Amino acid sequence: MATPGLMARKSVADIVGGAEAGHRQLAKTLGALSITAMGIGAIIGAGIFVLTGTAAAQYAGPGIILSFVLGGIACAFVGLCYAELAAMLPVCGSTYTYTYATLGELVAWIIGWDLILEYAMGAATVAVGWSGYVVSLLKDLGVLVPPQLAAAPGVMVKLADGSGVSGVINLPAIVIVAALTILLVLGTKESARLNNIMVAVKLSVVLAFIVIGAFYVHEANWHPFLPKNTGEFGSFGPSGVLRGSAVVFFAFIGFDAVSTAAQEARRPQRDMPIGILGSLVVCTLLYIAVAGVLTGIVPYAELNVPDPIAKGVDAIGLGWFAVVIKIGALTGLTTVILVLLYGQSRIFFTMSRDGLLPTMFASVHPVLRTPYLSQTLIGTVVALVAAFTPIGVLGEMVSIGTLFAFILVCGAVIYLRRSDAGVDRPFRAPGVPVVPVLGILFCLLLMVGLPLVTWARLVIWLAIGLVVYFSYGRGHSALRHPERQPRAPGS
Repeated sequence: MATPGLMARKSVADIVGGAEAGHRQLAKTLGALSITAMGIGAIIGAGIFVLTGTAAAQYAGPGIILSFVLGGIACAFVGLCYAELAAMLPVCGSTYTYTYATLGELVAWIIGWDLILEYAMGAATVAVGWSGYVVSLLKDLGVLVPPQLAAAPGVMVKLADGSGVSGVINLPAIVIVAALTILLVLGTKESARLNNIMVAVKLSVVLAFIVIGAFYVHEANWHPFLPKNTGEFGSFGPSGVLRGSAVVFFAFIGFDAVSTAAQEARRPQRDMPIGILGSLVVCTLLYIAVAGVLTGIVPYAELNVPDPIAKGVDAIGLGWFAVVIKIGALTGLTTVILVLLYGQSRIFFTMSRDGLLPTMFASVHPVLRTPYLSQTLIGTVVALVAAFTPIGVLGEMVSIGTLFAFILVCGAVIYLRRSDAGVDRPFRAPGVPVVPVLGILFCLLLMVGLPLVTWARLVIWLAIGLVVYFSYGRGHSALRHPERQPRAPGS
């Protein structure tokens, strides 16, 4: 019998029980260290290696330091809410699953649809950034990649003689997405091991930049710390700090991606809070330190480049270190793409298991025990988007989708404290409802800092999602039509 009403929701017991039963259960291979490394792998990447410079040059100047402080504060409140829900509901699906248990299926679909855009566009954005760094590194090594084959159509690439040429296809972006997709299909455990190694390399390079760069800081570059506003909202001054924080905020998607790993954690009630909060603290401190050193080495107006950290090293005059930095940047961006592709497939997996997407997305390989069909499809789509879309267009949608998801997570904690007060909570967010309310308010503040066109694109995407839900998802929902769902062996 169909479950009536748009607010129909799963119970907490059903969500947890469903995760532990059935032939589609994923292998539990991840510990607290791997989960923390996964979070660091997703968070430390484009934010440091690409967006720090552009946000400083276009919006906040040296005040970009305050932008990261503001983003970190917002994430601290949200992270505590994530930790409670991830320990309480140790299942894959991220914000989508938490919303399903609180605000009902329709809202869960909306946030799941939002996450599809958020993760896919995020992975494509970083893949384009990865392409820029690898082309630059190859040039240092004497290997020239034709500019037409490393940029999307319509993107003008400046040549050495001062002329320009339009891009045709971004082949390096395709290569990195394809390689990581194959790796994820082969197995989560193997992917996590590679991610741990790459995170160690990336952190070493970032720390080296902070330590070495600190000796070359010119305090004059920090003055004025908050450049005077140009008369336009978001163009320097306090509003520029807000706009800068909103623009770079998608870098903090990392600990949202971590929550998608809950069903593959060996001890989710312990490992998930450690992974979420640990990665958030480490990465926020690193962002602040890098932003301070970078704007102290190079005048902020000169940082509107795709490789700002490499530019900072060039200003120091250590040529050998520039090569090391580019290798570290490539490693860092690789881990971000890896985690975003991973998280996207797990959200597809959960939505398919709930009947809201076709069953193929929940198919697990009998030997590899990975959702190979959904992972392959996602990798193909992301590679094509990265190959033919400019990075500016790709990056605009990610932050607002992340903030929207975070607001729903905070609301879910407040709701579940009342609706399911007796459920065991291995980790309890302190100060409820004050902490989640502050998380909601900070996220709304950052959303206000985004351009209206970004809001319009989000509304259009969500409208498309509603059409898909009412034409397919609602009619195939496992919650509304349990009689249509296949029974797991032994149930």
